Amino acid sequence: MFKGSLVALATPMKINGDIDWDALRRLVNFHLEHETDGIVAAGTTGEPTTMSFSEHFDVIREVVNIVDGRIPVIAGTGANATAEAVELVRYAKDVGADGCLSVTPYYNRPTQEGLYQHFKAVAEATDMPIILYNVPSRTGVDLYNDTVSRLACIPNIVGLKDATGNLERAAELVKRLRNEDFAFYSGDDPTACEFMLAGGHGVISVSSNVAPKGMHDMCEAVFKGDHDRAHQINTRLMPLHSVLGIEANPIPVKWALCEMGLADKGIRLPLTWLSEKYHATVGEALQLAGVLEE
Repeated sequence: MFKGSLVALATPMKINGDIDWDALRRLVNFHLEHETDGIVAAGTTGEPTTMSFSEHFDVIREVVNIVDGRIPVIAGTGANATAEAVELVRYAKDVGADGCLSVTPYYNRPTQEGLYQHFKAVAEATDMPIILYNVPSRTGVDLYNDTVSRLACIPNIVGLKDATGNLERAAELVKRLRNEDFAFYSGDDPTACEFMLAGGHGVISVSSNVAPKGMHDMCEAVFKGDHDRAHQINTRLMPLHSVLGIEANPIPVKWALCEMGLADKGIRLPLTWLSEKYHATVGEALQLAGVLEE
């Protein structure tokens, strides 16, 4: 089971929008040095919807090669077409990823039965562990708990990344599947600590891009039963969690990585660089979190 702080890795780009492979290597090594528990490559934060198929493949392969087995690499393999999601998951298997994160098909708004059949087809195309990803605020479709329960019966569907921020709903599903070999990951940094205290196994985090050690330590405190320390760390990181959503992800986190010297000023349209009016706000949050000096 994947566990702990899993970073939803941003993809460093040059000012002209080309993928910056040297910066990608630096960023992955930054996470290895700061105890990130796993890396999600080419997930939503990695801007895969702006990449060509070959670029998407290359990012997954490069992260796998850099990590070289030291921590798990989970490939972002979601797509709004089932055939495309199947192709991505097969490629991830071929290049040695340890698992896949598969987002609900976006924009076309399938029924719950359509979602079930989509993920069933993806799971049947591979023997890799698959984590479902529900983020209705971005996809326009919600994966209901009843559908997750059905999908949990498929052996290689091993978990859910829940980015709804609805702790009551998450707790109900944890209770329902507590006796199953099924993992729960928060996809919402502001509620991640409480999510894990309610039975979650980790967080797939945007904030981990810039505060990997803090997110790792918070998860470790939860797992050790040190709830006071977990809350203390979470309180320190909360301003960061809040401002990294001030504009659409990954706009703020890419600005933060640039300020930290880990990436260039690169992002792809239709996303744009962080609005100047938010620079001071995000910079202050980075200082409060202890990841950027004043």
